[in-house]
Amino acid sequence: MAEYKEIHGTKIRNYTTNPDNPITGEVWYNETDNVLKFQHPNTTTSGSWRTGNNMNTTRQALGGMGTQTSALAFGGRTGPPIVNRAETESYDGTSWSEVNDLNNAREFLGGAGSGNTNALAFGGASPPSFTKRAFTESWNGSNWTEVNDMTTARSAVTSAIGVLNTAALVAGGYVTTAQSITESWNGTNWTEVNNLNTARYDLGGVGTYTAGLAFGGEAASDQATTEQWNGTNWTEVNDMNTARRDCRGAGTYTDMIAFGGYSNSGSVYNTKTELWNGTNWTETTDLANGVTNHGGAGQAQTAGLSFGGGRSPGLTNATEEWTGAGAPIGAWSTGGNLNTAKSAVGGTPAGTQSAAMASTGQTAGGSKIASVEQYNGTNWTETTDVNTARSGTGAAGTSTSNLIFSGSEPADTTKTELWNGTNWTEVNDMNTTTAQRAGCGASNTSALAFGGYTGSPASFRNETESWNGTNWTEVNNLNTARASLSGNGIITAALAAGGEVPGDNSNATESWNGTNWTTLANMNDKSREGAMIGTYTAAIQAGGNVGSSNTATAEDWNGVSWQEVADLSTARYQLNNGQSGSSTSGVVFGGKASYGPPPAVTGSTEEWNAPSVSTKTISTD
Repeated sequence: MAEYKEIHGTKIRNYTTNPDNPITGEVWYNETDNVLKFQHPNTTTSGSWRTGNNMNTTRQALGGMGTQTSALAFGGRTGPPIVNRAETESYDGTSWSEVNDLNNAREFLGGAGSGNTNALAFGGASPPSFTKRAFTESWNGSNWTEVNDMTTARSAVTSAIGVLNTAALVAGGYVTTAQSITESWNGTNWTEVNNLNTARYDLGGVGTYTAGLAFGGEAASDQATTEQWNGTNWTEVNDMNTARRDCRGAGTYTDMIAFGGYSNSGSVYNTKTELWNGTNWTETTDLANGVTNHGGAGQAQTAGLSFGGGRSPGLTNATEEWTGAGAPIGAWSTGGNLNTAKSAVGGTPAGTQSAAMASTGQTAGGSKIASVEQYNGTNWTETTDVNTARSGTGAAGTSTSNLIFSGSEPADTTKTELWNGTNWTEVNDMNTTTAQRAGCGASNTSALAFGGYTGSPASFRNETESWNGTNWTEVNNLNTARASLSGNGIITAALAAGGEVPGDNSNATESWNGTNWTTLANMNDKSREGAMIGTYTAAIQAGGNVGSSNTATAEDWNGVSWQEVADLSTARYQLNNGQSGSSTSGVVFGGKASYGPPPAVTGSTEEWNAPSVSTKTISTD
């Protein structure tokens, strides 16, 4: 057995506290606590589904195969009236792109292959009269080519058993009744091999042509039956927990997930996901939406894909991505406190975790503040005050090139001030008088301001203004007028989320492309007065007001959807623009930790890191 020194090149070292930057696997002795310690990555304990970008063509009964980052969707049907489809779409882990069509439009077909450059499509049905097809087509990354037909024409066969277009397995299906026929493909011809033990159609499949798994399906009723293929024979193993047809899978024959499908009993469009460990099925995290006749992909249990299919009511083009347990996760940790506790602070949206600035704000009593502090990743240091004390300002830039604008003095103001790393200078005013605006931008010469609230007369605002270093220019408005919203990004690519609307909070999300705002997927919570770190495609939204209370909730944006992540340590609202950094390394500061009275204004700073680690103690008992 290798010793610690042989592995790491040094003996276990002693430290008075903990080392600043221990490496993965390093063990040290903490002389203060008198214990051995090490750092361990924080990871998820269970898998989860997350919304991905929609397919271009809404359809069901389609074929699918590949991986979460390299998948292919082909065929299927739309309607009513029913129309068979030949369209093929390629997925790169982010978006779907239309590529060349199948030669033969059809539905309820199977698929196999390694990804969007190597695929096989086989079987299915098409007009007239839902005629069963033996067609086989091979995909080379650009085109489909007709190759030798299956031995038995049929539809509703297994999909995704085979990781190459030269080595695949097809089992079951429907002719005039449920089938048990199994065929093996060698790149040239199909050959009949030993049958399934239970004849069925609309069954799921994963694995390779020598080590596969077939599960679920329908015969006289919904099936929970599971069979393993060893390259020669099928063997019945333990049943699924939920009998269903049209479910899909991701993984291998000993480690996979099955998801979605339809249960005739109760007419259920299933959200259920089950995890197979080679022996037993265990229920795990559900899909967001029940779906059947969908496409599926994934050659690892930790990374699956569901796309298209049928829902109640109608069809869908939605995509959901599965990430299994053990994925790295982010976490919040405590940073140094502000010298002056305050809320409604101006920050540095384009700054970093170790170079941030907190300007203006207000005290617990409501007094406006002109003070400014800079953060070096450990401590806050007071620097030159702004010229006009105020709160609820918008902000853009970094700790050496910063811009603040609008806010309340207490009267709403259009004033803009520019920071050059040493001094604040008043520059040209904004066009619209508002407070509670969001802001973003790379520097003091390039900024975007959006949303806000005007007190007299009372009005929620949707105006957007662009700053070029000299003047503000009105550009196209937000789609949803709101105040106390969060924002981040640059002048040509920004994100706006949450905020306050008449009588309620908002969960609306909009993306700015330099010309227009586009409405995207909503946040999970309706909230206002939170903070956002990151960019328009990768952001963390944290804290704020939800309903009648402050929140510690944080959500992660991946450019498509929001997903809840680790909470802040301190629930708070009126963070506003108190933010700096990215979705992997950022900081939020200030705010109100409670409503009071009096409200508890905080100087607390929290740092976000993703991935993150925890320090563990080794027991020597």
